[in-house]
Amino acid sequence: MLFARIYFPLALAYAISYFYRNANAIIEGDLVQELGLGPADLGLLTSVYFISFAAFQLPLGILLDRYGPRRTESILLLFAALGALLFAQAESLSGLIVGRLLIGLGVSACLMAAFKAYVLWFSSERLAMINGLQMVAGGLGALGATIPLQNALSYTDWRGVFTGLAVITVFASICLWVFLPENKRTDEKLPPLKLQLKEMGQVFRSSIFWGIAPLAAISQGANMAIQGLWMKPWLRDVAGISGYAAAQLLFAMMLAFIAGFLTLGIIAERLSQLFAVRPIPIGVFGMSLFLLIQGAMAYGWISSPLLLIVLLGFFGSASILVYAGYAQIFSKDLSGRVSTMLNLLVFLGAFILQWGVGAIIAMWPTTVSGYDPESYQAAIAVLVLLQAAGLIWYLISLKISRKQSVLL
Repeated sequence: MLFARIYFPLALAYAISYFYRNANAIIEGDLVQELGLGPADLGLLTSVYFISFAAFQLPLGILLDRYGPRRTESILLLFAALGALLFAQAESLSGLIVGRLLIGLGVSACLMAAFKAYVLWFSSERLAMINGLQMVAGGLGALGATIPLQNALSYTDWRGVFTGLAVITVFASICLWVFLPENKRTDEKLPPLKLQLKEMGQVFRSSIFWGIAPLAAISQGANMAIQGLWMKPWLRDVAGISGYAAAQLLFAMMLAFIAGFLTLGIIAERLSQLFAVRPIPIGVFGMSLFLLIQGAMAYGWISSPLLLIVLLGFFGSASILVYAGYAQIFSKDLSGRVSTMLNLLVFLGAFILQWGVGAIIAMWPTTVSGYDPESYQAAIAVLVLLQAAGLIWYLISLKISRKQSVLL
């Protein structure tokens, strides 16, 4: 019963946030046709979600550690509902951007609040699995932003979809306020804000934090850029697949994404219990495979789009294990701030990479059907190089830390 009270309200909110994040991948054609957006405009519009999300991460960490996930997330979701209404009524790129910014701010706590709640209520050995279940909820939201959203557009337009999302978001806020248990520590004296900021500075100076953070941020940011916007145009312009068939492949990608969270979470939990293997090395292995699959895209391999999609979805989930790894390394009192500090880097990376992919694609002239296939190869090659640099940094940091008898 306690698990249900904690998990289901947080899962609902996170599913909604993922729907918001990925919806533009389906409605991008409508936005381009109705408002005349170019690839750079589309990349900017979709990625501003990430910049407002990232900008609030550091104060969010303090709020979560200070006031708990219930009050923090339920209030923030009301900003997302307002943003959805503004987005639905917008008549220009600037109006869409304002709505998208508010949506990003409003859902900025949906994952971090869940991670904080799980740290408070469950043992550290169970976190990889429970965090994986939370990500499954996000994957279900992302599934909703594929075929179901494509079908919904047969009955209403994108404006009607976002109006309905505003109502659902308010409902999720109410569920969190009513059902989620209050922070266990609310009867204790709150720590001084100055101390919380000092402790945050200690985490930022930690070599353990910075050893894996760049790779995790770039890998997860690349996954968001591909999955949240550019995968569907890539299918259309490079693989020659569009419309409902492309939505079906995105649906398969989200299923693989969910399977990745479940499978990698189970593997991490079992290895932690049986052999004391921490989640971070498992996540690095998965992120390395994710990098290689993108390398195949950059090379121009399109002989099996379904296989490519499934592998991208499955291994694109690997970076989430880093959060569970940090929870085992840092104290519970710091858990909200540690997670949001990593999330800050993740969403800054997602903002830069999603917009950057659009800017690179815009360097090539458009074709009759969309964008030049070579532009995608160049953009994805940049993503691969950045992730490779993050992996090399991790391996160097790991070697140094082993010499200092500190294991990442």
